Amino acid sequence: MIVEGVEITHPEKVFFGKIGATKLDLVRYYQAVAEPFLATVRGRPLLMERYPEGAGGKSFFQKRVPKSAPSWLQTTVVSTPNGTTSDALVAADLAHVLWAVNMGCLGFHVWPIHAANPSVTDELRIDLDPSPGIAFPQIVEAALLVRDFLAEDGIKAYVKTTGSRGLHIYVRLAERWDGYQVRAGAVALARELERRHPALITAKWWKEERGQRVFVDFNQNAPHKTVFGAWCARPRVGGQVSMPIGWDRLETVDPDALTIQTVPSLVAEQGDAWAGMNSEPQSLEPLLARSERDMAAGLMDAPWPPVYPKMPNEPPRVAPSRARPIES
Repeated sequence: MIVEGVEITHPEKVFFGKIGATKLDLVRYYQAVAEPFLATVRGRPLLMERYPEGAGGKSFFQKRVPKSAPSWLQTTVVSTPNGTTSDALVAADLAHVLWAVNMGCLGFHVWPIHAANPSVTDELRIDLDPSPGIAFPQIVEAALLVRDFLAEDGIKAYVKTTGSRGLHIYVRLAERWDGYQVRAGAVALARELERRHPALITAKWWKEERGQRVFVDFNQNAPHKTVFGAWCARPRVGGQVSMPIGWDRLETVDPDALTIQTVPSLVAEQGDAWAGMNSEPQSLEPLLARSERDMAAGLMDAPWPPVYPKMPNEPPRVAPSRARPIES
């Protein structure tokens, strides 16, 4: 069958076993949320998470668009931290998304750049990662503290569920900064939140140092990193969705109840919680000023992920328990 100009093969294939939802059901979901979904991803490169046999089956990540892709498909060159390049799918329109869905893509991981202007990062993404023993209400508490902290600096933020256990907070940025600057702002934010709320929030990169706290994963803002996209269906058998929500609904939301079957009606009733975000670009300068103050006070950069080359002013990239003692 043809949907949005894209051939959908085997539309009856079950993609989400727990709810019996098929490939066609997923296609219809993206049609139903196309307007808010494309408002967040249009023009951005996508990393595809493919499950050819549906959620729960074998999977793989695909950054490169196959050579057999149709000629109309838009791609853009993206790089890995070590400089390897590949042609990634661009979310040009709904047809591009449905082409990937037809290949069993049950997750879109989105770059914080636009293909038309890849040197500029226009999203700050704050990933609240639950350590063992942390429940969702504590994630919510941390998210509200992040919101209030950013508001102090005059920065407006938006929140979404991840489709799993955490929350993502987004800030739409003016097109002025690159990924290194955005990460520096994220590190400063994480450190200040830990100073203010040390019992609940941590900026510690090494898991052995986090304890039972919410980790603000600043490295999700490292250049070339992707984050699971807003409105995207997760590769879970229940068909859960990473859904933008209003701050006023955060304390009552049940993330597991937000699925490809329930979200379309919620959007029809409540509207798009992220409407207006693109028209209100924010400044990163307050967070960069905090970063500069941290550096002036003698702090080093925070550790980078292991796949990145050693960075200037980065501390030794080794877990504290494995670090050699300083000789006297």
